[in-house]
Amino acid sequence: MSETNKYENAFERFEPTFTEGKTSDIVNALIYKHFNANFTPDVLKLIHGCIDLTSLTSLDTHNSIWQMAERVNDYEGTHPDVPNVAAICVYPLFVDTVKQALTAQDVKIASVSGGFPSSQTFIEVKIAETAMAVMQGADEIDTVLNLGYFMEENYESLTEEIQEIKESCRGAQLKVILETGALATTYNIQKASVLAVYSGADFIKTSTGKGYPGATLEAVYTMCRVIKNYHSIANRKVGIKVSGGVRTAEEAVKYYTIVKEVLGKEWLNKDCFRIGASSLTDDILKRLK
Repeated sequence: MSETNKYENAFERFEPTFTEGKTSDIVNALIYKHFNANFTPDVLKLIHGCIDLTSLTSLDTHNSIWQMAERVNDYEGTHPDVPNVAAICVYPLFVDTVKQALTAQDVKIASVSGGFPSSQTFIEVKIAETAMAVMQGADEIDTVLNLGYFMEENYESLTEEIQEIKESCRGAQLKVILETGALATTYNIQKASVLAVYSGADFIKTSTGKGYPGATLEAVYTMCRVIKNYHSIANRKVGIKVSGGVRTAEEAVKYYTIVKEVLGKEWLNKDCFRIGASSLTDDILKRLK
């Protein structure tokens, strides 16, 4: 079997892609039907415990990242019925800072890696950066799918890269960022999702939040359909991470609704559902008060 046929056969194992229009209609109907029932204190509490508290700016310093970790530490025990965030997500340079500062229980350390956010660097650099981040203490790695390879349909190189980065993660989980705003179409988002899950991704993630539009409900719906199909094919659960522009409780509950309706309640926990955000925690706690 040729390499082209191998990947085409993989794509054909999944349900056909919906058009952008049909995807929007389905998403709008789901939100209209279920949003109000899901906008509850219990759901907001669950979402708070699924947040990857994130700082990925050029102005990050050891002091600012230390202070972010201290805020997570200080939160511990202040709201017994509202779980702490799932993880703190930073650049590789600050993984050790978080490791030293973090005392909160059950909060993971996540690091972007692999030439984030463009992924346009040597595979050797991606592997080394990933391995070094894990060595410094990262429990989770967020890396960007090589969009250049995707656009030229070089699926062999694309999947080999993800597999090699996955191997360099050792025991850390791998989240593969699709950059859905650049992929733009449901057709491309579905194909990229298929390639990522077959390459060993533990999560597929929407966006970097850098340079392209962030998460959309339509993109998350499309990704969830692939995850559901893949689970029925391979009996392996892949998580979903929403990232890029999620700032309010309303927005978060809409994404929760899509995940719940497509994947079911067994995905509604921090092991399978994450939201990458920097200010969402404040809005959720304000609503709960």
